[in-house]
Amino acid sequence: MTRQLDLFGESEPSLPGLDEPAAVYRADPDEVRAELLRVLAQARAAQTFPWDARRTLYWRTVFPQMTNWLPDEEGAQLRFQFEAEIRRLEAA
Repeated sequence: MTRQLDLFGESEPSLPGLDEPAAVYRADPDEVRAELLRVLAQARAAQTFPWDARRTLYWRTVFPQMTNWLPDEEGAQLRFQFEAEIRRLEAA
């Protein structure tokens, strides 16, 4: 017997965990909402961007994605409010 694997997969070894279903992550909407409202409050309270350029880019990317964990209408409203604050801060 050789320890070399068969090139054509006739005798593939069984790999642990291969047959198990992949874990699915579900964010807690209450935690997501709290984080989004915290970030939105920071933006509203600021006269200029409250974050450095890197963190601003992060929030401009992540904030809309996080709203996908909320009901559609609520997510759309938070995205609208956040973009309005971003436009205001850009104009400042």
